[in-house]
Amino acid sequence: MVRVLPHRIPPIGFAHRGARAHAPENTIEAFELAVRLGATGLESDVWLTADGVAVLDHDGVVGGRMRKRPIIELARNDLPAHIPTLEELYAAVGTGHDLSLDVKDAAAAAPAVAVALAAGGDAPARLWLCYPDWGQLVEWRRPFADVRLVDSTHLKAMKQGPERRAAQLSAAGIDAVNLHRSEWSGGMTSLFHRFDRLAFGWDCQLERHLAELLDVGIDAVYSDHVDRMVDAIATAFPAD
Repeated sequence: MVRVLPHRIPPIGFAHRGARAHAPENTIEAFELAVRLGATGLESDVWLTADGVAVLDHDGVVGGRMRKRPIIELARNDLPAHIPTLEELYAAVGTGHDLSLDVKDAAAAAPAVAVALAAGGDAPARLWLCYPDWGQLVEWRRPFADVRLVDSTHLKAMKQGPERRAAQLSAAGIDAVNLHRSEWSGGMTSLFHRFDRLAFGWDCQLERHLAELLDVGIDAVYSDHVDRMVDAIATAFPAD
């Protein structure tokens, strides 16, 4: 197999929900550990509280089995202590890492961008907002000019085909497309690269999955196993 080079060398290594395989997910502890283990990027899901605070959690609900409540119904101070705000994440790890946020509530996008702008440094340019509706991303492009936007989707959702989607993303200024690792091939990454769009792959948990994506020109990988991910990227793209 002919190796395809990525547009971004080395690719970003996103620690999925922090160092999820090594510490409780979406906690400051997990994010700090991911940085110590060598992750060049962090990943989480962003929600908005009732009092307008951007917080990081996967499911967007809190409480026990008998009484669960959506985060949007609760004030920041009413959330469990382990759920961090985006501002607290930047305070803990700084702005020197890429940050991929899966926007689960569209209303959380603008507050998240505001936090990144307030954090300063490289935070805005290294913030990647992922959303499953590329039409919404088009609407965000102008007001969120300082950050990166990612079409988080599946090939089957591209009704007009991936080449048409790549052309649309390029015309709209959407920076990247994020697909499951199983949907990428050298031909597919080359297609999006032809339109100057970056190719991101998620659910890269095993060494062979990481190696396969790095061989087909992926620009970023998402993994729970930060140690495996860091080693795979270093092997594929050794430092000079």
